[in-house]
Amino acid sequence: MAGLLDLLNSDLGKQMISGVSKQTHQPEEKTAGVLSMAMPVLMAAMKKNASTPEGAQGLMSALSNKHNGSILDNLGGLFDGGVDESVTNDGAGILGHILGNKQSAVESTLSAKSGMDTGAISQILKVAAPLLMGVIGKQTQQGSVNSASGLTTLLGSMLGGQPNENQSLITSLIDADGDGSVLDDVAGMVLGSNKGKGDGIGGMLGGLFGK
Repeated sequence: MAGLLDLLNSDLGKQMISGVSKQTHQPEEKTAGVLSMAMPVLMAAMKKNASTPEGAQGLMSALSNKHNGSILDNLGGLFDGGVDESVTNDGAGILGHILGNKQSAVESTLSAKSGMDTGAISQILKVAAPLLMGVIGKQTQQGSVNSASGLTTLLGSMLGGQPNENQSLITSLIDADGDGSVLDDVAGMVLGSNKGKGDGIGGMLGGLFGK
């Protein structure tokens, strides 16, 4: 199962980075850095949503219909002349659904980490979200995934191998159980035995989203 970091280093990933860069008028290198942090955060948020029967059913339905991976079949056409508004509107809807009231915190943190303003971060996320859904949709088809447990396993395997910085980014933004402390939330989650090693905002988001 290809992980997210492998994806971004592949020809498809480079095409995605180039297209998002042109769409948002941001340097490719900065865009690549934002995507390398943002896509694991978004996937971890999806994994958290899929941990409930309702969330898993909704995500499976989306992946088997609208987000079945077809968006990846013609990326050149998608980015040629600018991404259609329907795609960015779809991205905004995906972000609202999976991040909820944490969206502004995610955007602010990515802005602080990348040095890019939050408006540009928001634009990048709106384009990246439908692309990520397409990637997951293709993987569910190729792996014949048709159950909630299979979906969470797939998302976990694609998230595997994240550097400590990304792990702590995922963990830092959200207190999973609302008790005001992230320490108990980190234990046994994505950070696992590395829970004391991943310093900085870069690695904290994953554990909490991935609970």
